Amino acid sequence: MSNEITTQNQTPVTQSERFTNKVLTEFGSAAGQIEVSNYQKQLIQGYFISIDRALKIAEENRIRKNSNNKDHKYDNNLPTTWENVNLNDLALDVVHNARLGLDMMQPNHISAIPFRNKKTNKYDIALMMGYVGKQYIAEKYALNKPIAVTTELVYDTDSFKPFKKSRENQVESYEFEIVNAFDRGKVVGGFGYLEFEDPKQNKLIIMTMKDIEKRKPKFAAAEFWGGTKKEWVNGKQQEVETDGWFEEMCLKTIKREVYSTKHITLDPKKIDDDYQRMKKRETQLNSPEVQYDLLDEEIEKHQATVLIDVDVETGEVSGPIEMDNPEVTNGPDF
Repeated sequence: MSNEITTQNQTPVTQSERFTNKVLTEFGSAAGQIEVSNYQKQLIQGYFISIDRALKIAEENRIRKNSNNKDHKYDNNLPTTWENVNLNDLALDVVHNARLGLDMMQPNHISAIPFRNKKTNKYDIALMMGYVGKQYIAEKYALNKPIAVTTELVYDTDSFKPFKKSRENQVESYEFEIVNAFDRGKVVGGFGYLEFEDPKQNKLIIMTMKDIEKRKPKFAAAEFWGGTKKEWVNGKQQEVETDGWFEEMCLKTIKREVYSTKHITLDPKKIDDDYQRMKKRETQLNSPEVQYDLLDEEIEKHQATVLIDVDVETGEVSGPIEMDNPEVTNGPDF
């Protein structure tokens, strides 16, 4: 398929531009006409590239999974293609997220995750925010934006001493020393430190391993968090132990906590329709029945997209399936 189309006496139109026009049309029919800047249109074009990539990878893995099912009882026979995407909901999400300024072409801003909606027999595209995206949103809508943020893992050989705020101590702070840089031992927790122009507002956030484990996704993939995973060898599944990227996942968890509204207060005057839509979708897609493991930039060479089957009526979940090494592909005609 050609990456561009042309008409007589017209400038060539790329597929990402056609996607942008289609999204704005869909958005207008569902929510009314809305103004978007040229920069926001560029962001939407970037959404097309990333979503198209996610769909292509999901389709490859759908075919692979079906071929590995000997009795084909659990085959997914719905191709993961643009023709089977719920474009109406996607258009709403794309426009609102672009207006927020979230950039899908930047690492860990926002990622596209297709999952099959058994009620509609269509694929919904979850636009899941990464920790950099959460940082961006937290600072954009903050009542009091921090001037510096520190996040660190603490290992059992490190020296960490917190100084919490009290009558005698007006400024929260800490002492942190890495005693053995090349053999730090096991992770025992971590912390975040928010610094403000008024030091009395500085905040120290401490997370134990128990705190981190509580935030571990229900369907935590061994490729990420370590543990046992299944691999196909000569047509048979075998269980293999892997360390995954446990430390990176722990640090990501701390960053997500630090940049949450629990610790960075929002300015009510800044809350707009785009933010409200983003929070509504986040609540829907982060329900206990649907959870995702997203990879961060430290391990981008192992980038993954997650395809999840969801029955929206029963909450039944099939998956997840990790898909590695996405390739840029051409998208459809819109």
